Amino acid sequence: MAAAAGLLAAGGADAATTRAVADAAGVQAPTIYRLFGDKQGLLEAVAEQTLADYVDSKARRLPEADPVTDLRAGCDAHVAFGLANPAISALINAPQGRASRAAQAGVSVLRERVRRVAQTGRLRVSEERAVDLLHAMGTGTVLALLQKPAGERDGLAETAREAVFAAILDEQSPAVPSGMAGMASALRAGLDDLAVLTPGERHLLSELLHRIANASDR
Repeated sequence: MAAAAGLLAAGGADAATTRAVADAAGVQAPTIYRLFGDKQGLLEAVAEQTLADYVDSKARRLPEADPVTDLRAGCDAHVAFGLANPAISALINAPQGRASRAAQAGVSVLRERVRRVAQTGRLRVSEERAVDLLHAMGTGTVLALLQKPAGERDGLAETAREAVFAAILDEQSPAVPSGMAGMASALRAGLDDLAVLTPGERHLLSELLHRIANASDR
């Protein structure tokens, strides 16, 4: 896997042939087939491990005091990772049905950052809507930038990020929720700590608040 990762970084998937990987790792080609099935299985294992390492480091990072600043930093880190690992990004984002466990863990980290913003009342939409928009923006930005020369990428990621932030956040009044959607998102984010309600009541209230928070999208 280390040999394949090195070849991927140096020349992309085309450079990581079965023979090249076997030579670099000092093994026979049948070893690769026995362990990973084929070249694609090996590359997917490398992509999964690289993404898992990145997500793990992201999850262990101490959050910024301001949740919006923390969310912005997370978006920038995601784009930076994608641009620094173009071959891995292409493998991770290739259409293949269900997302990998590492990709799902990454979304969980994003979801937690959005939850912190919602608890301050600065979310204009539901948490689910915000996560979906941010995830689409991050993935699309990386894939779009990788198709452009490095010298033509300036400002594009920041513009895309701020366009989504403007749609989902109210950054002007951090202490006061923004309208009904903001109040609904803020209350829904804190339901787990509301011991006065039964689990069934919390579930029902969560569904109602979710509908209110999403009403601004219609």
